Amino acid sequence: MLIDLHSHSYYSDGVLSPASLVRLAHEASCDVFALTDHDTIDGQEEAMIESENIGINLITGVEISALWSNMTVHIVGLGIDPENETLKKGLLKHKELRSQRAIRMARGLSGAGINGALEKTQAIASDGMITRTHFAQMLIQEGVCKDMKSVFRRYLTGKKPGGVGAQWESYEEVIGWIHAAGGVGVIAHPLRYRMTNTKARRMISSLKDAGCDGVEVVTANSTKDEITLTSKWANELDLLVSSGSDFHGWPNQRIQIGNLQELPEPSKCVINKIING
Repeated sequence: MLIDLHSHSYYSDGVLSPASLVRLAHEASCDVFALTDHDTIDGQEEAMIESENIGINLITGVEISALWSNMTVHIVGLGIDPENETLKKGLLKHKELRSQRAIRMARGLSGAGINGALEKTQAIASDGMITRTHFAQMLIQEGVCKDMKSVFRRYLTGKKPGGVGAQWESYEEVIGWIHAAGGVGVIAHPLRYRMTNTKARRMISSLKDAGCDGVEVVTANSTKDEITLTSKWANELDLLVSSGSDFHGWPNQRIQIGNLQELPEPSKCVINKIING
């Protein structure tokens, strides 16, 4: 079974509409697909309508920012009820945080000689929320940097001009939102954070203790060694496993929906808990 449980539309920092993403997943022969925009579920209804039209199993989802040990981590909620009030109120808090952060990021970039950063970035984001990825794409389009890696290194992390953090809710709180909405919580891309493998393993253990259900073992960029390592951690901690491309659709991102390596132990996939309860 081909599953892709991590993707983004233009309601957060992706390029395509929810309906277009669902069609791409269908063309890629995905059996199960999830739209997991950052801190918003606004695209779920459109995705659901298109999934019913073309006959693909769509899992409702969202990727929520959370704080662990004063660091930002991402938790994917799958099989959520988009109408749940606890989840909706929590996501509204994060939407406000993102709006405030965007203003501070633009102010910092202005101090570095990059004028009109907020307006230029808003034009890229269109009607969606402004994320760090939108600022990165703006800096690339303006010719300030050539690629995402150099943008984040020079401008958007730490004490760099646009390196503005946000006081997200704690990981315990975020996992609570997901469970209140009847969903399954999955730790997104655990090896992509700025931490050692030892610390990543400790982070996964902490989230497991707080009730998180699974960990994303396979991503579009995972090496075989990384899949082996995260699968080992999942087994040790008795966590379910997940697979997702983290597709955004930007021209400078070479990731494709459904283009993923196989899960080492598909019987432990989160999809089984979501479908079978």
